[in-house]
Amino acid sequence: MPLRHLAAVIVTLTALGAVFPAAAQVSIEVLDQAQDAGDPAEAPAAPCGTQAIAIAKMQWPSAAILAEIHARILTAQFGCEVRVLPGDLAATGSSMATTGQPAIAPEMWIARIAEIWNPGIKAQKVRQAGVSFADPVFEGWFIPDYVAEANPDLTGAALLKDKWQLFAAGGPKGKFISCPPDWGCAVINRNMLRANGLDTLFEVIEPANRFELDTLIAEAVGRKEPILFYYWQPNAVLSQFGFEALDLGPYEQEAFLCMGRRACATPLPSGFAPEAVVIAAAEWVFTDIPAIAGYLQRAAMPMKEMNDLLAALNAGGATVESVADKFVAERKAVWGIWAGLPADQIPLDPIPAESGPEVSTEAPAQ
Repeated sequence: MPLRHLAAVIVTLTALGAVFPAAAQVSIEVLDQAQDAGDPAEAPAAPCGTQAIAIAKMQWPSAAILAEIHARILTAQFGCEVRVLPGDLAATGSSMATTGQPAIAPEMWIARIAEIWNPGIKAQKVRQAGVSFADPVFEGWFIPDYVAEANPDLTGAALLKDKWQLFAAGGPKGKFISCPPDWGCAVINRNMLRANGLDTLFEVIEPANRFELDTLIAEAVGRKEPILFYYWQPNAVLSQFGFEALDLGPYEQEAFLCMGRRACATPLPSGFAPEAVVIAAAEWVFTDIPAIAGYLQRAAMPMKEMNDLLAALNAGGATVESVADKFVAERKAVWGIWAGLPADQIPLDPIPAESGPEVSTEAPAQ
């Protein structure tokens, strides 16, 4: 789900307590009816329980891919009966919060449905099982990989004061490609330039729409021009062309809230706000099938991996299902850790887990 319309607001998910409550550790004992020497023997509980596990498949590509991937892993590795059902952010959240179905929603943007999510938490119908992505921040400033390779010291926005000429193409100012002027990120980007002392060094280009934004980026990359631009992820564009994110510094709540206002008098540096994007699970998943809850707690997809999957989806003839099949077949280094496989069954080249700060509930509105 692209983060496009970003008005800085505070969403307080009061029912969450801590943003990521620890999952309850539940032990289930099942008595085997068979007798051994006159004594009842214990058998482990079935990891999937006695009912099919329904997974919500949202309309946007990253969520659809995650749903298909988790369905395949739960079927093949845990022996679960899985049903993948079409979903919608609000409708799925409401259903889970009232009925406990579907069992799993792999990409739930809970800050955007706080009025639904909070009552579900209070009713003990739903909770966060894990985070959808290993990275909690979904927006940033980017440069092409060829610029990063030629300028290895250019790692953060603070260094652009000495490097702005790279993006000037011989002109008096560098060029910064922002988002369309009616998107909230356009206001944030202008204030972010001011906060970093770059507003007099860069000319801001605000394309009319998403298509024009992508065209500007693609044309510049095609000519191997140095460009500095705003974008969001997960997104195929960042994988297809090869870009590196600049360090914008730590997220500072008050500073970022000010950046969302056109009348921000004195912008101060801050990175973009993290957003709560979680793997939502019905409460009964934790109580009845804790092995599956444990899998979900570990199943954070690296953002670069998802960007690559979205790029693969854009290839001719590719489908969400075929992309999921390929991931399961080739990326055991990633999902083997989620499934808790023994170390000797996991390839030696896993993508490192990217642990970030806790996801804040104070997130910009869509």
